[in-house]
Parts: sequence; structure tokens; C-alpha cells
Amino acid sequence: MFKEFLDPNFFVSELEDINRKLVKGAEILTTIADVEVEPTPKELVFEEDKMKLFHYLPGGALTCPTPILICYALVNRQYMMDLQSDRSLIRNLLGQGLDIYIIDWGYPDHGDRYVTMEDYIDVYLNDCVDVVRERTGCDKVNLLGVCQGGTFTVIYSALHAEKIRNLITMVAPVDFHTTDGLLNVWSQHMDIDNMVDTMGIIPGEFMNVGFLMLKPFQLMVDKYVGLMDNLDDPATVANFVRMEKWIFDSPAQAGEAFRKFLKDLYQENKLVKGELEIGDRRVDLKKITMPLLNIYATEDHLVPPASSIPLNDLVGSKDKTLYSFPGGHIGIYVSSRSQKELAPAVSQFLIERCPEGRDGNQVCGLPAMGTEVHPQAKMRAASPGRKPATAKKSAAAASKAAVKPKKPAAKKSGSPGKKGSSPANKKAAPAKAKKAKGSPAKKSGPPAKKKPTTSAAKKAKKS
Repeated sequence: MFKEFLDPNFFVSELEDINRKLVKGAEILTTIADVEVEPTPKELVFEEDKMKLFHYLPGGALTCPTPILICYALVNRQYMMDLQSDRSLIRNLLGQGLDIYIIDWGYPDHGDRYVTMEDYIDVYLNDCVDVVRERTGCDKVNLLGVCQGGTFTVIYSALHAEKIRNLITMVAPVDFHTTDGLLNVWSQHMDIDNMVDTMGIIPGEFMNVGFLMLKPFQLMVDKYVGLMDNLDDPATVANFVRMEKWIFDSPAQAGEAFRKFLKDLYQENKLVKGELEIGDRRVDLKKITMPLLNIYATEDHLVPPASSIPLNDLVGSKDKTLYSFPGGHIGIYVSSRSQKELAPAVSQFLIERCPEGRDGNQVCGLPAMGTEVHPQAKMRAASPGRKPATAKKSAAAASKAAVKPKKPAAKKSGSPGKKGSSPANKKAAPAKAKKAKGSPAKKSGPPAKKKPTTSAAKKAKKS
């Protein structure tokens, strides 16, 4: 190798190769169309303010009739879980026979500066859970939380345990006082009050700079050098651009929610201490008694394992599983290993803890749109020790569920019987009154109890 470096022909060959790749790369980059993300078909079924709830169209028979609701983080976009067709955790889970809903938090603006954690957890997330319960006829749903969304689902499950059948957390921070992650250390010294009081909302660009500085060489130099080696490969360039699009597609953060999340969790670690309050209720993790699957990534620099692992010792669940994934914070969604191992592990966890089927005699009463219960689920219903429902009883229960009157306030978009409808052009329910006017929030979904006006509206009223 050393002799090659001394050979002038070697340098000439290398320069020619680099020049060829640059020319080809420039041609690819100037002709490449806007890369496609979120290729898996889905429909809009509910929206409230900037938040939207989507339902992925099932790809076949269900192996688990209880639907799964995915709650992603506020700081990035949820389509990381469905980045492209060959690297889609969502598509793989659908292929395992799961019925999937996902929350899109949208892009907060200055009108959302007073939106609080209470609004996100007790209003938006709770309404999504209730809409899924109403659409499927299930008393309980499976809840999957990712990163910051995992923290939200942990808090929600402690406050509303009666609505959750199984809880799955992915790279979710719980113990914020670990020193293994640079983000945890930095957050201890941030003047959050000054930031929120000055900016109102925290810009996505500001957040991005902070994330890049956690691994500056790898994220700002090394990946671009690596691109040079494959700049003449259109597929590699398209994958790179797709990932870059997601990385820099960072929504702003609602000021008051950001303030509470950073101060109460990162700085004071109240969730682990049992001191966190949402509204006037204390969050007691021992009230989480449903089965728990806690997934962490061994090489995660944003949510180190030491921040996620303690959850299993803090909850009251007897059925709890700790799953170690060998990879990083992003690799857990898009790596080839993730596609082969993680989706089957998640689906197996849920299927093993799933009720017999939506037959009117169990938890669920309505079939997912265009699907039937998978034969394996029917076999479980007929297994020894379980009394299968008769066809007559199942039909009667399904008929009863089908004619159940709906509340006029909750108008869903997308008709369960029409896949070809255009749900994006319809609103599932009237959006809450604008917070700046201080109007009480309109609530959709099945629960009967009245929800208080959001904290955002109260704050705006005072101002």
C-alpha cells in the first residue's frame, strides 16, 4: 500500500475516480425528484387543532384484534417509522397482522406557545385513544410510545390504566438524571425559563443544532465524506437525501410544554421520584399494571440505556419484558436488523397477550376495515379452557355494535366501508376553538366526562 502512495499513477487514478463521481453525483442531485416518504397507505380518521390521527390500511387478516396506537416524539416527524418501503417498521408490523393507528403532532407555531404537557397528554393523546376505542369497539388499546412519545405514553398509562391493554416503549427516557448521555448533562444547565419567555416557541432549527453538536464529527463531517464514496449510485443518493429530509424536518416546540418537560423531567427528574403532576394528579408509575415491553438501543446517544432500563423496576406490572436492540437511536427504525428482528418481536409480544377476537364476546366488537380475524386468532378462541362464541351470538353482537348511535360532535373522516374516499379533505371533528381567544376546547370521542378547558386557553385568557 505504501508503494502505491508513491506511484504517481495511483494519485492520477484516484483523482479521475473522484472527478467521475463528482460529475455523476452532480447529475443525480440536480435531476432527483423530491424523495418519497411514508409510502404505506393510510387514512385520516380524526384531527384536533394541528394534531392528526391516521389509520394504516390493513394488508391482510388480523393476528391481533386489539388496535395499536403509536405516539411519536414532538421533536421529530413520525414518518421515520415508515421512511421507505424497504425500511419501514410500520409496513413490517402491518405484515405481522396488526391494526395500526399513528399520531401526527403537526407543526406548532406562535399560536401554540401556551399549549402544555397536560394538553398533549390529557387532551390530544386521550382523545386519540378514545377515537380508536370507539372505531374498533375495543375497551382497551395497545399503546406504543417512541422516544419522548414513550415518556408521554408512560405518563398516560399511569393516569388511564383502564384504557390500555399492553404498553410498549421504544428508546423512551424515564430516568433523566443519568450522566451517560451528553443531552442529559447539558439539560441540567439550561435556562429554560429564559428561553421560553424570550422565544415563546422553541424553533426546530435551534433543536437541530443541539442534536448535531452531540456528535459533531459523525453528523456534520463523516456522513458527507461517506456519501462521496457512493455519489455515483442513484439509490444510495436517494436514501441519503431521504434521511436528510427527515433529520432537518424538525417542528418547533410549544413553549409551555417544552418548559415543563425540561424542568420537571430533565432537571428535576420528577417522574422517577414520583413527584410529577399532570394537572392536579400525581403520576404514580406503580399504577402501570398492564404488560410492558421496554425496548432500548445499546448504542443510543440521545436516550442512553441507563435512562430507559429503570422503567421495568418502577412499574407495578408483573408481566414485563426488557428488550435490548444492538443499534442506535435511528437504527432501531431503519436498519436491516430492525426489519428482521424488531417488528416480529413486537408483534409476537402483542399476539401472545391478545384477546380471542372481535366477536362480541370478547373485548373488541368491530372488525378493522377490510379485514377479518386471522385463523390463528380463531384457533386461540377454540382452544381448551376457552369457550368460543357461537356464530349467532357473534353476528348479534356485531350488529348491535354497528347500530350503536354516534355522538354528533365526533365526525370522523374516511368511511370504514369506502377505501377510495378522500379522508384528508374531511375533518373528523371540529377543531378546538383557537386558544388565543380563550374559548373552551371542544372535545371529541366517546368518554362522557367533561374535559376542562386546555391550559393554553386559560393562559391566553389571562393575557
